[in-house]
Amino acid sequence: MKNKGLKKLDLKSYDDLFGAGEPAAGEAVISVPVHILHPFKDHPFRVVDDEKMQETVESVKRYGILVPGIVRPHPENGYEMISGHRRWRACELAGLEEMPVIVRNLNDDEATIIMVDANIQREDILISEKARAYKMKYEAMRHQGSKGEKYTADAIGEAAGDSGRTVQRYIRLAELVQELLDFVDENKIPMGVGEKLSYLKREEQNWLVEAIQNSEMFPSKGQAEQLKEGSDTGELTPAQVYAILVKRERANVNVTISARKIRSYFPAAYSKEQVEEVIYTLLDQWKENKEREEGADAGSSF
Repeated sequence: MKNKGLKKLDLKSYDDLFGAGEPAAGEAVISVPVHILHPFKDHPFRVVDDEKMQETVESVKRYGILVPGIVRPHPENGYEMISGHRRWRACELAGLEEMPVIVRNLNDDEATIIMVDANIQREDILISEKARAYKMKYEAMRHQGSKGEKYTADAIGEAAGDSGRTVQRYIRLAELVQELLDFVDENKIPMGVGEKLSYLKREEQNWLVEAIQNSEMFPSKGQAEQLKEGSDTGELTPAQVYAILVKRERANVNVTISARKIRSYFPAAYSKEQVEEVIYTLLDQWKENKEREEGADAGSSF
């Protein structure tokens, strides 16, 4: 496919483009209009217009694109970006009309592996980005005939500096619905808890999201295990999800209230026994009202 506006770059500019090294044998760097580029399908990494992007834009304005992107022909028109999404965005923000790229004819699995490897070691990636990227590369390698689950995870981890077990944990996290993944990114749900929650069915995960939003509570490791057990047995219901989430362990809960503070609420003539009777009566009433409210919320929320 030929596109208007394509032009071969001068060979003497290779050092400026690459910094060091050269394209693979038979490859050429061409300049393509930025408007005919397309993002990689299901690209898992963010491209954010933040302070770092502005620094990249300033560099592009001053020096141009030093490292060309890697693209492949798009099935409809133009090219699909494989590696270089942030540079592409910087070109747009800098007002450049063209971007230097290397065009490769890659199938989906080959393109996915290159895309992941080009981004996975960035320092600022989110847990959710890494989870999706590892899952995409894992599936691509399996399509290519990788030897087995552990071998594939170990190979992915070796390339990225993680253990195979860590890769498997990230891949599990990719099974979470977006809202739960966001909580993991925000450190409101630890990775270990998120891994256990990933075994819940999507409908069950959505029940949990709603329960979290209603209660403003997040599951502990023990609660995540209870939810997983309920899912495994097929006995989990929306009401049970809510009940597990709001349950509080009462053991080891010690509350100390100043006797002087308590006395300030009672007439001086009240005996110790009378004060205790009033306190326990009020607490019983509060407990009954709270349980009634929680039962009503559980029934109406789901």
